[in-house]
Order: sequence, then C-alpha cells, then structure tokens
Amino acid sequence: MKKIFALISLALLLAMTLVTGVSADSHTAKVRIVHASPDAPAVDVYVNGDAALENVPFKADSGYLDLPAGTHDVEVFATGTAYEEGAGVLRADLAIEAGKAYTVAAANTVDALEFVVAEDSMEVTEGKTKIRVGHLSPDAPAVDVGLIGGDAVFSGAEFPGITDYTELDAGTYDLEIRLPDGTQVLPLEGTELAADTVYSVFAVNTVDAIEVLALVDYEAAGSPDGMPTTGLGTPSQEQTPWLLIGATLALFAAGGLVWRRRFQE
Repeated sequence: MKKIFALISLALLLAMTLVTGVSADSHTAKVRIVHASPDAPAVDVYVNGDAALENVPFKADSGYLDLPAGTHDVEVFATGTAYEEGAGVLRADLAIEAGKAYTVAAANTVDALEFVVAEDSMEVTEGKTKIRVGHLSPDAPAVDVGLIGGDAVFSGAEFPGITDYTELDAGTYDLEIRLPDGTQVLPLEGTELAADTVYSVFAVNTVDAIEVLALVDYEAAGSPDGMPTTGLGTPSQEQTPWLLIGATLALFAAGGLVWRRRFQE
C-alpha cells in the first residue's frame, strides 16, 4: 500500500512539474541582444529600470534570455554611467510575444544608435539547414551573399536590415559577401551549414573592416545559445566567457525572472 501511495505521489509531482513548465513557456519569450555598433564603447543594458547586463563590448551577444511576454523598457548606457531614467544613449519599448524568439541589435554609429529587431526562427525542415543575413555595417552599401562566382542566395541586403530565412541543403558552401556588381567584399569559404540548424549571419563593422558574426538561432539536438563551429569567418576564435553583473543574477521586477546566460566575446 505504501508503494502504491508513493507511486501516486510521484505521478502527481511529475504532473505538477509538467504543468508548471507549460505555463512558463506560455508566458515567456526568448530575447538575444547583440552589440553591433562599431564605434560605441562597452555598454550597460537596463530593462524596466533594472540593471540586466554590464560592460558589453562590440560584437558580443548575450545568447537567448527568457523574459516575460509584454512590453519592456530597454535602455543602453555607456559602461560606468550612472543610471537615470530616460537618459540612456539608446532607449526603446520592446514588445515581445509569448513563445517567440527575438534578436535585438544595437546598431549604427554612436551618434545615431538604433535598435534593429527581428523575430527569430526556432524550426527547420528535418535534415535541412536555414540561414538569414543581417546587414549591420553602417557605411557599407547594399550587398549580395552567394556562392563564390555563382548565384546569389541573398540579393540587395541593405543597412539596417535583416533578411528573411532561406532553407538550404545541409553541407559545406564557398560563400562570399559581394557588391551587386560582383566585387568581392569578404570571402566565406568552407562555410559548414549543419542539418537541423538555423543560423543568423550579421555583417558588422565599417566597410573597410567588414566581418561577420555567425550565430546559431536553433539546433534541433541542443540549445540555441552558442556560436556555430563553421567557416563563417567569426571575428574571434577564442570565446572567452565574462561576467554578467559581477557574477550575480539580475532579477526583473516584472515576473521575477532571471537573466542566466553570459555574454561571449
């Protein structure tokens, strides 16, 4: 009898855990923040007046962070600047929907900072790969991305924009970023696009030093929070983890959720 009671108790506990998980998923969204302003200093990010991330350098991304669905007041300050409501170098109301994922890039030059926001894909046809391109280089003209010496996969990408996704066969591609007249801007030979994976490739920095950030939006077999190990020309091959709010957890007043990911440089 005791064994039966124990099994029933365990079943009820598991059921409560599953219900709690479903409830959390139905009320949260995933948000990834990218510092894409080439001449801006490291920044601190505040959400709803609470310090969320600090000392974020150019080309860093946060990985996906879980936030309550709804509208959030997001402000950016130069690192070390005292917080004052409405006084940030960049501010916006960010509306996010439950069950969705977003990339929020702080882009353009420091005197014209703006947020570029895009909804991210969390699905791909089994066995396929999916990719999109973000043009976040403020002084670069419109560019194409395609096979070296071959057809364009993305045409006429302009600043500050992020293209729709294109689904491809998984495999290794010799790609390039080029001007519409065919002039090569940046070669991306040996780009490995894995099956069941979704990528975002962001062109950043100034036109004379253009480079790419290659991020994984979704992996069917894992969590979507890392840089892909591909030939996409990522700017730093040494990924050094660094502090998120002095190794403490920043709590949100709305929903009491925690930003748990670390930025990677």
